[in-house]
Amino acid sequence: MKVGVVDIGTNSMRLLLADGSGDLGRWEEVTGLGRSVDATGELSESAISDSLTALARYGSLMDEAGVTKRAAVATSASRGASNREVFFDRVEQVLGVRPALISGEEEAALAYAGATRDLNLPGPVVVSDIGGGSTEFATEAGGVSVEIGSVRLTERHLPNRPASSRELTGARAKVARLFAAVEIPRAKLLVGVAGTWTSLAAIVRDSPSLEEGTRLSKEEMGSLVDDLAALTIEETADIPNLHPARAPVILSGAVVAAGVMEVTGAEEAHISGHDTLDGVAMNLLALI
Repeated sequence: MKVGVVDIGTNSMRLLLADGSGDLGRWEEVTGLGRSVDATGELSESAISDSLTALARYGSLMDEAGVTKRAAVATSASRGASNREVFFDRVEQVLGVRPALISGEEEAALAYAGATRDLNLPGPVVVSDIGGGSTEFATEAGGVSVEIGSVRLTERHLPNRPASSRELTGARAKVARLFAAVEIPRAKLLVGVAGTWTSLAAIVRDSPSLEEGTRLSKEEMGSLVDDLAALTIEETADIPNLHPARAPVILSGAVVAAGVMEVTGAEEAHISGHDTLDGVAMNLLALI
């Protein structure tokens, strides 16, 4: 009884293989699917090509593993792309399943289910997933999605490295305004999931593999934003334990993460390796 789940994100393609007893493997490839989609309204051929290469490999991995059922979900970049159905046609050919386009609210609910499946910590819990195009906040009662993420904030407000103090101030203010425009719950416990949060934790903790429950304080996040803002992209790419392909957008990811901690009132973030992929896998395993 094996399932395969693919997350087609704005910045990365991810795969989870799982069975009823636990994870069988996780893979991630940063392909930048959503680069420039905010400006053009469509996925570029180069970004599609890079993403399909990763997805073809995932299709082969699922075939080799003999998965019983497979699923793929597509998020922010695909939601805003006029050519997404053409892209989905090509994805279906290499994955063996057509992606399901999910809303930001659905994405938040899946992230919450995945992140809290084995979590035995005091609530109320707010789960935050910072993607390339959107940021999700989820609680047991439901979720909300805000259309800002690491790629989108970079292209709109932080295109230069090092970033000027004016650019950084503007980016922080933009995030704060967007978060203030929706009802976001306060957190007794903030759980950060997926690539941005885990990458930030890997930088701060100087560790390529993080234990479940690694924590980042509000002060550490503020210092990290300042440190990243002072670096060129090339210098950022040289940071140990950071995937070099994340270098152009990790500053924006840190700015969004700091904004998440501010708006939820959290003094620290608990980092989890379980997220939307796990939520989808749980649904598939329940259906088999």
